[in-house]
Formats: sequence, C-alpha cells, structure tokens
Amino acid sequence: MTIEMNQKTVIIIPARYGSSRLPGKPLADIAGKPMVQHVVERASQVSGIDAVWVATDDQRVFDTVEAFGGQAVMTSPEHASGTDRLVEVMQKVPADIYLNVQGDEPLVRPGDLALLVEAMHDSWVKVGTLCHAISAEEARNPNTVKVLCDQFDDALYFSRSPIPYPREAEEASYRKHVGVYAYRREVLEGYSQLPQPMAERAESLEQLRLMHSGIKIRVIEVEETGPGVDTPECLEKVRVLVEGRPSCPKSEPLARTRLLITDVDGVLTDGGIYYDASGESLKQFHVRDGLGIRLLEECGIQVAVLSGRDSATLRKRVADLGISHSRLGVKDKHAACLELMTAAGVTADQTVFIGDDVIDLPAFEACGSAYAVADAPDYIKSQADEVLSLPGGKGAVRELADRILSAQGKKAVYSTAAGFLGNVAKVAQ
Repeated sequence: MTIEMNQKTVIIIPARYGSSRLPGKPLADIAGKPMVQHVVERASQVSGIDAVWVATDDQRVFDTVEAFGGQAVMTSPEHASGTDRLVEVMQKVPADIYLNVQGDEPLVRPGDLALLVEAMHDSWVKVGTLCHAISAEEARNPNTVKVLCDQFDDALYFSRSPIPYPREAEEASYRKHVGVYAYRREVLEGYSQLPQPMAERAESLEQLRLMHSGIKIRVIEVEETGPGVDTPECLEKVRVLVEGRPSCPKSEPLARTRLLITDVDGVLTDGGIYYDASGESLKQFHVRDGLGIRLLEECGIQVAVLSGRDSATLRKRVADLGISHSRLGVKDKHAACLELMTAAGVTADQTVFIGDDVIDLPAFEACGSAYAVADAPDYIKSQADEVLSLPGGKGAVRELADRILSAQGKKAVYSTAAGFLGNVAKVAQ
C-alpha cells in the first residue's frame, strides 16, 4: 500500500431537475430547505475535502444553489449516465480525486464519505464505493443493486439479481450497493474510451464497464443508510426523519390504500390468450387472486380492473367477482387511472397499481404506488416501487391484497376463520 495524502479531493453532486416520478426533485422542500442544500451541507462536513460542487442541467437548480451560498456548475442535459456528467465537470473543476454523491440523498452521512476519502489515500485504489448488509427479502428486489466482494474488499460483480444465488439459503448473505463513488482523475479521463460490455447493457449498471476493463472497485461496508428520494412516498419518509416527527404507519402507501387498480393480461392471468372455435378469447384466472379481490372489496378497499383488451370472458370475470370499477379496451391507461380514481372518490396517493409490461408504465405514473409482478421484464421492475414475489396469474394479486390488509390491521381477515367469517359476506374465487 502506498499512502498519498496531498491530493486535491472534491465532491460533485449531480442534481437533475427532471424526474419522471418527482419533477423538480432537487428543489423539494425538506424542513425549510431545498433537498440539494441538505446534501451540500452534509458533504461540506466531510474532512479532507477541498470543495463541494453541484452539477446541474437546470438554471433553477443553479440559481438556488448559489442563493444559499453553494457552488454550482452547468452541465449538458444529454449525458447518458452520471459518470459521463462527472467527466464533463472534471474539465471545469480540477482535482485528483472526485466523489460523486447523488443529489437525492439528503440523509447521506459525512462519516461514510470520509471513509471513502480515506480508502482513496491508498494509491492502488482507483475507484471506491459503499455498501451495507440487507435481508434476503430485499435482495430479491431488482431495484436494489447488490454487490459481491473478494477477500480484499474489491467488487467481484454488481447485479440486480440476488448474488450469490441462494441455492443453500442459510449460507447466503447480501450487500446492497450504495451509489456513492470516488474516482481518480485518470480513470475518468479514460472512461469514454472504455467499451460498453454486454453485462452493463443487460443489467443497466454503468460500474460494470469499469470492471469489464479490469479496473477494480474497492467497496467499503457501512451501517445501513437512510432512504434516498425517488418518489413522493420516499420524500415524505425523509421529511419525517429530518423534522424529527414520529413516524405513523398510516403514512405507508399500503396502509392508506383505498383503491387497487390491476391490469389483466400478465397480472390477473398468466398472459396467455386462447381462442375457442367461435373466435372468443379465453383466459385462465387464478382462484386465489379472485378471493383476494373479494377480501379487499368486503373490507372497504375498492378494486378496479384496467385492460387494453375487452371481451365477454373478461366482463364475465369482473361481474362474478363483484369488482367495483373497470375500464376495458382502453388505449390511454394514464387517463383511465385518473377516471377510476374520480369514480372511486380517492386520490393518487390512496391508489396502488399492479402491472407487468410497458403498456402499464403510464398507469405507474398516474398512481401513488406501482407494483410489478415477479415475472415482469427487468426494465419494468426497475420503474416499479416494489416487485412482488409471485408471477402474474399465479397469485400475485392475492399477495398484494394480503399485504394491503395486513398494513391496515386486518390480517385476521385472511389468516383466521373468525376473521374471515366476520368480514366476508360474498365469497367468490
């Protein structure tokens, strides 16, 4: 190990204004300050840092940063990745080491960043990042990036899948990658020349480009970190923590759910479409999903069916289950979700959607929370708030129904005979 102490080290905070789920995210108010200010203030507490800069593509963010006394630099809105943006900043802000700290992490701990700076004092370390332990359940979520390390704490691989694969489950443990990076200048200078490997494209993880080219990534394990801000629900959680307010279970999305909107093909069914001799389409539904819908309806939680197709078969299923609302044969699922919310008399944050494919993404945007079935494509899973453990047509809707009831203190409805008999008048599967 060669120790290098006199290296200029700066923190760069990317802060894009555009966000599909939370537009204007860097300027979201948290305890009287814009979110980006919280990140800047925490970054400024890190020992061994020479400067903190916000890199943005929006004049509103730039002006806000300068107004509270921070330093900001404008960057192109065309960058494909955060690392590409950092390469541009490097041309304007000279340093030996760059820490890339996301602008939607207002709870980032200065001590964790200091550990990363300390690791970069070793001249053999070219890139550094952070991780922390997670449960096996969280490891199944493709939105959570996992990292596996060797005995020297260098990354072996990053993946959206659980790594290692739990063939012997009792032997498996998991680490979540925390998206904070430290780079030496020479790594960034050569980044644009590195080939983009298949693994990076498949996983949509840019750090795999570095590993594919033989650049090691040192991983420092820290305690579990606070939540970042990706959705309005995440923002509310952070506000509660920063303001010191007592958390309330009713602030959880499932606890306040009053309307569940479900897709049909690939969610209520396995996605297969069959035709009889007359040309009528046939679909295979799962009885447990049907009972889950009835449990919700009987407990005052409305259910709506939303489908791009329409058929006599589907209408019969909706009628059999006594579903409150439906929109069939629709082309614009975003508008249809808004119509269903109006019909049900609920708001977006009281509405949960469950889908499986690209046609459902507009509905993801319209509703307060979005869930994907287990067999949805990874690019759909990555845009959901959470991924269920069961596939479409195999009990995924029932899984979500049980979770909604449990979050609202009604677990007995589906887990005990007395609870079931005391709440359910109309049984349908």
